[in-house]
Amino acid sequence: MTIHDTTHLASLGWDAGWAAAFRAAAEILGNRSENSAVPGRVVAEHRERYSVSTGVGEVSAVLAGRLRHDIAEREDLPAVGDWVGVSREAGDGTAIVRFLVPRRSAFVRKSAGTVTEAQVVAANVDVALIATALPGDLSSRRLERYLTLAWESGAMPVVVLTKSDLSDDVRAALDQAGLAAPGVDVIAVSAVSGAGVDALRTRLEPGRTAVLLGSSGVGKSTLVNRLLGTAQQRTASVASTGKGRHTTTHRELVRLANGALLIDTPGMRELQLWSADDGLGSTFADVEAFAANCRFRDCVHDQEPGCAVRDAIASGELASERLEHWHHLRRELAFLERKQDERVNAEYSARIRSLMRGVRAHQRRKYGDGNA
Repeated sequence: MTIHDTTHLASLGWDAGWAAAFRAAAEILGNRSENSAVPGRVVAEHRERYSVSTGVGEVSAVLAGRLRHDIAEREDLPAVGDWVGVSREAGDGTAIVRFLVPRRSAFVRKSAGTVTEAQVVAANVDVALIATALPGDLSSRRLERYLTLAWESGAMPVVVLTKSDLSDDVRAALDQAGLAAPGVDVIAVSAVSGAGVDALRTRLEPGRTAVLLGSSGVGKSTLVNRLLGTAQQRTASVASTGKGRHTTTHRELVRLANGALLIDTPGMRELQLWSADDGLGSTFADVEAFAANCRFRDCVHDQEPGCAVRDAIASGELASERLEHWHHLRRELAFLERKQDERVNAEYSARIRSLMRGVRAHQRRKYGDGNA
């Protein structure tokens, strides 16, 4: 494969920085066949196959066997938004993903269920659009959770209140979301009437990538269609309660008319933190600001004397629910860190046991079982 259209790559966000990172990643591979690969961006995931857009068009791709063997964690697998090196094989024309270009940013959550591992929802994003529907779906605590992971990802969060045409008090909803997201833009939109859509478009700049996140049924795909100006994303009718029906089944990157890039994602039924210490500080910047005036540097804002955070709650400058959720998320992160340590220790012990079984088997083959 050869690059024929760098203009097309540029329309996907390719720039001099990505070109340099791509060359560095390819050089690491030395003289292996992988360094003949060309750049492409993952635009969709379909189980174990990927749709990759390259300078010669879009191809269907699978992971190279060597790359699959080298990947130790799920988060190291390609995700929508990643830049990869691909080469086309003879035969059916399926492309092979040879390597992953190091990411600039990634929205990462703990995988759903009981397994302790990270899942990359979207890679190399500049803006995280956090969608929640009006009326009835707006939850300050859920917003704080999304914001924590958005800040941690390195993307700029924007809160999008969808279905504003169904709300009797949009102003109150904007105020509520603003209290949960200090310093973050909050925009109310209606994909039906178009209200607020132009304001949202100003946050979507040519060559920059946004990811649209939110629970099932908040109208993400309908909003994507409005931004595209065409019914490209499948949608379903709205229930009598105003709640939509989940239709998006996979992550997909689309290009808007103004040159911005947008990743649509399936609705998330659960959103657990992964690693978000910095993100927590950004989401709760108001708590951190008050905490700077506490008498003790290690104050945990519980019962310590001279706690400026508790004083702010008593004076009404800070909502007690904000501090309670700050405590809750800190406990969640601490628990997750312990689980990650347990998993690492368990995997290490399993490797040692496997190694020792191999050593014992070798000794038996060489010296017998010692019972002769």
